[in-house]
Amino acid sequence: MPDMNGLSPTQPTSGVLHNQHHDAAASFVTERAQPVDYEVERSAIRKIDRFFIPSMIIGYGLVYYDKSILGSAALFGMTTDLQLSVVVATNNIPPLISTSRLSWATAMFYFGMLAGLYPMTLATQRFRIGRVLGPLVIIWGMTTMLTAAVTTWRGLFAQRFFLGFVESVIPTAYMVIISGFYTQREQSLRQSLWFCSTGLFTITGGALNYGFAQITGGNLKRWQYIYLLAGALTIIFAVFCFYIPDTPMDAWFLTHEEKVAAVERLRAGQLGVRNHKIKWDQVREAALDLKFWLIAIMMASAYTVNGAVSGFGPLIVSTFGWSTLESILFQFPLGGVVLIFILMTGFLSSKFRNILIIQLVLCALPVLAGCIMIWKSTWSYHAAAPVVGYTLIGFFGPVVSLIITLGMANVAGATKKSLMAATIFVAYAVGNIIGPQLIRSQSKSRHYPQLWTGLIICYCILITSALLLYLHLWQENKRRKSFILDDEKMQESSFKDLTDRQNPYFQYVL
Repeated sequence: MPDMNGLSPTQPTSGVLHNQHHDAAASFVTERAQPVDYEVERSAIRKIDRFFIPSMIIGYGLVYYDKSILGSAALFGMTTDLQLSVVVATNNIPPLISTSRLSWATAMFYFGMLAGLYPMTLATQRFRIGRVLGPLVIIWGMTTMLTAAVTTWRGLFAQRFFLGFVESVIPTAYMVIISGFYTQREQSLRQSLWFCSTGLFTITGGALNYGFAQITGGNLKRWQYIYLLAGALTIIFAVFCFYIPDTPMDAWFLTHEEKVAAVERLRAGQLGVRNHKIKWDQVREAALDLKFWLIAIMMASAYTVNGAVSGFGPLIVSTFGWSTLESILFQFPLGGVVLIFILMTGFLSSKFRNILIIQLVLCALPVLAGCIMIWKSTWSYHAAAPVVGYTLIGFFGPVVSLIITLGMANVAGATKKSLMAATIFVAYAVGNIIGPQLIRSQSKSRHYPQLWTGLIICYCILITSALLLYLHLWQENKRRKSFILDDEKMQESSFKDLTDRQNPYFQYVL
């Protein structure tokens, strides 16, 4: 009889363990599934959605807004005020200007995120999420507001690093929350709902920045007002974070019957709910899991686009002959593509099984087309082709959203899930660091060839890795179908905090 990593599907899983080794749900429900009223279950899902989804959209939208406004702030005089652009050749006509400091200002945020991701993620596993998020979001808001007090490019580098460090807690916490409250089938739509705020806040942020562009008086520069607003909104949001429940069992907005239904509905997926103990065997397993490495490569490759677009998008568009205000307005169609197609791919994935990787590859193709259009088209005054290409780049949004879903829906075990969430955003940070470094202001007349060549190579790597992941998961599911499985044993194993590799009842989604 086939065996999986030493765990036989026909044998009980290691008897009764001490409670700290079990999932938190094990002490709330029985080992065997309990019947759940359909209407109670529906009511629980509606309440969970109403509590989490709007707040997650706002929270991650603020994350995206305050790191991406650097591109608009650069158009409002920040590059001059903080010496982010430097003349490197005065004998040229016009003089040759280097924006390498702006590239590094963009990258410093992600260096801070790299430093913070694993400790922040493990903190959210070890302690109650609300107690971690609340204070950190207040610090994040204060740090954002203090950007207005920065007077040198060195000060901006320090501010951006610390901002990335504290903000690193938000996306990983959201991913862990979604995986602990929703089934595998539901996760794609819910992950896409909070991640679609990248598109929504590209549009909303563009509108706000357009409004700030109208300011002509006052004692502050226009870019300083932008950061003061972003920080103030973040501090207001922090109040809500203190009330975030750890698990469905702690959800103060659910009745007892709804809590039982919310937990029982997660049993079949074998993902578990939550465990506060950090398990080093799960850390070792994660380090040796091929899925982790493929997902990391895919995320880093996909997000090189954002590293360039978020920090330099308006500046790149302005080189097509558009004014500062018009360059900001062109963020609207880009944000629209991100918003619409993240939601569309999430919805389709919730309706049809195993189409995540297929959709991912299809959405990667327009990004490739957009890069080629911008690079090879004529950059004449008010040229249409490069702007269309710039809009097509927005398809990176659904690509990233699908990678997040693939990562979080295909791991089990509380520690391993936390590590997957952190790994995804470590790769996200790496991609965002690489992106700005591909921009060489000296090559502007040749349409930044290093940038577009680099992005094309990254998306070819992404597509190849996605196909390898599909093959790997398909083979693993096929192998598991040969096991002799027992429904009672499956129910008992649901909340024992087993990893996907330890649990023969776990099925991967493609």
